[in-house]
Amino acid sequence: MKEVFSTIFILVLFISGYAQKGTIRGFVYEEETGEPVIFTNVYLKNTTLGSTTNDNGYFSITDIPPGNYDLMITAMGYENLQEAVTVNPGDMQTRKFFVNTASYEIEGVDVTADRSEAKTETKTSVAKLTPTDIQRIPSVGGQADIAQYMQVLPGVVFTGDQGGQLYIRGGAPIQNKVLLDGLTIYNPFHSIGLFSVFDTDIIRNADVYTGGFGAEYGGRISSIMDITTRDGNKRRTGGKLSANTFGANLSLEGPLRKQTSEGNGSASFILSAKQSYLDKMSESLYSYAGEYGLPFSYTDLYGKVSLNTSNGSKVNFFGFNYTDRVDDYRALSDFQWDAMGAGSSFVIIPGNSPVLIEGYVGYSRYESSMDEVTSYERTSVIDGFNLGVDFLYIKGKNNLEYGLEMNGYTTDFFFVNSVGRRIQQRENTTELGGYFRGKFIFDNWVIEPGMRVQYYASLSELSPEPRLAAKYNASDKLRLKFATGIYAQNLISAHNPRDVVSLFYGFLSGPDNLPSTFEGKEITSKLQHAQHAIVGAEYDVNSRITTNLEVYYKNFSQLTALNRNKIRDEADFPDLPDNLVKDFIVEEGSAYGVDMTMKYDYKGLYLWAVYSHGYVTRNDGLDEYVPHFDRRHNLNLVMNYLFGERKDWEFNARWNLGSGFPFTQTQGAYGLITFEEGIDTDYTTTNESFEIIYGEYNDARLSYYHRLDLGLKKIFFLSEHSRLDVSLSVTNVYDRDNVFFVDRITNERVDQLPIMPSFGFSLTF
Repeated sequence: MKEVFSTIFILVLFISGYAQKGTIRGFVYEEETGEPVIFTNVYLKNTTLGSTTNDNGYFSITDIPPGNYDLMITAMGYENLQEAVTVNPGDMQTRKFFVNTASYEIEGVDVTADRSEAKTETKTSVAKLTPTDIQRIPSVGGQADIAQYMQVLPGVVFTGDQGGQLYIRGGAPIQNKVLLDGLTIYNPFHSIGLFSVFDTDIIRNADVYTGGFGAEYGGRISSIMDITTRDGNKRRTGGKLSANTFGANLSLEGPLRKQTSEGNGSASFILSAKQSYLDKMSESLYSYAGEYGLPFSYTDLYGKVSLNTSNGSKVNFFGFNYTDRVDDYRALSDFQWDAMGAGSSFVIIPGNSPVLIEGYVGYSRYESSMDEVTSYERTSVIDGFNLGVDFLYIKGKNNLEYGLEMNGYTTDFFFVNSVGRRIQQRENTTELGGYFRGKFIFDNWVIEPGMRVQYYASLSELSPEPRLAAKYNASDKLRLKFATGIYAQNLISAHNPRDVVSLFYGFLSGPDNLPSTFEGKEITSKLQHAQHAIVGAEYDVNSRITTNLEVYYKNFSQLTALNRNKIRDEADFPDLPDNLVKDFIVEEGSAYGVDMTMKYDYKGLYLWAVYSHGYVTRNDGLDEYVPHFDRRHNLNLVMNYLFGERKDWEFNARWNLGSGFPFTQTQGAYGLITFEEGIDTDYTTTNESFEIIYGEYNDARLSYYHRLDLGLKKIFFLSEHSRLDVSLSVTNVYDRDNVFFVDRITNERVDQLPIMPSFGFSLTF
């Protein structure tokens, strides 16, 4: 009850100040397209009053004493905008502003904006990405993709070009939540690890939290990737056609009802389609890649319609369909998955209330199956809905955000393990969540407390999850920061830890028939739990060089996993130990390490260095081991350089060095007779099954991995609204033989992708 009164008291304080002073709020848009201009400064000249636009282009400046002011908008790549405004007592003005793209480069504006945001946002373990960022690294055929950019983020480990997965600071993929316009995406990456399901050209921004994320996110215990798409051009119809040696992309956008500079209501659409043809062309273009070629194919479709009112309120309707196919991979398996979904998101600006309301509702489905030559079929289906609503109050430099969320989904899973034991589950699950989060600035401190409460209906369990982030501006150049939190989740992975290639990644709802004890301690919760702690420092060497250091610790205090040691069914052998009969077991583990980055950005030259050093451990109650994604050292060096009189040439490079992954050695093999007919089995004529004797689990290490990628682009400006980009890129320039895995049966070594030159073009119109 005390917490309820405290929350009400804070709300009263937030609202009470609006009657005496004025407020200017609104949106900043591009003049040419009508798209929101995000993360830009809006302030009253010669005052300390200002704000930064969010991912909808929304800003709010409060506590303005009555008077006349010059409102300034400054953003890198746009012309400065200055407009006279008058504020009367109790004013609540809602405005729209349109800024023009700059015809010349404004040096220093981006630096000023970055410095201002760095002092007012905690920014612990978060990367805020835009398409410009994603396009700065070499990409196949010049087609930039967030999957390739994610691999250079601090704390991110990528396990393979083919069938690999992303692991973020010790968390498995199932522990990473991916959101697209608020809707959950269960598999964001294709089996050929160079590409995601997202079209970079339609992304507005992506926030990647590698740990310590705030109370607005729940249901995962490791990381968050929150992606927002553009609304589409509100002024003119246009698009982009791209093609390269891997596939082709087409995007179209335009107005259904045009937006005017006076800020009338408008409607727009955006469509995107991606199709790969690597499986058809690889045998001729990359025949040296392997006997079976590169049997990967995918199709990605996305569409969105946006309806905007005159005051900036809007509603979006969107849908997607993603497919992925792997046929006869290394003559071992066929794999496929299909994902589809549809939803709606909205932004509401109440007339005379100081609140911004955002929300979403949607449905998504993900179905995957794998048919192995040497084993049984695995299938997994997860489908369901999620909806939520968020309320944001802004008062001066402080704000308060709170909201509600509801998720419901069904999981249907079938799997047979290596000793023929069947594991099958169908489960309906509902989750309810509520949260509040504040940001308060006191002198040199930025404090962001938060609390989330999540109720898991299928497990009848309530999870309180406090969160806290803080930053101390020690000087104009040095900033110290901290974040911590408690996290829980229900979903678990159907991944087989013995697999050397993780093509299949099914989903299960957390079971309620877990072992009753773990290492002699009673298990009282059926959820998975983790606690994060991160400390760090940001230091500006000068106006062009910034550095960041973070030390992190994730304590995975309770994890649920498939029992790889199961040999009997519990119903038939109730007296055997849990580790031999249970479908699922409880584990614990930890991840800790240090991430360091250094960035230089000046006059077209961008340099970025990222080094991560980490340790990941797991304990299943019998053994302590390192998982297969435990990489000790990971180094990325990135360069991007724009040159030419019109900056119409672009050169980029990326070099990655990573220490070897753990793997389980093979000690031997034998022929197994199962005696299915009991004593009547004729062992002289019965066919034996090939069985492998494994060594100590993940007790050995593969060799070091390193790879150099280069890219070169030439831009031809055809007209005011059209341009042609011609790109040449080379993946694995010096053809390094990076081991992927060794086939345990044939002893054949399979390497990661060899040298792969690619050519591509894109026509913007």
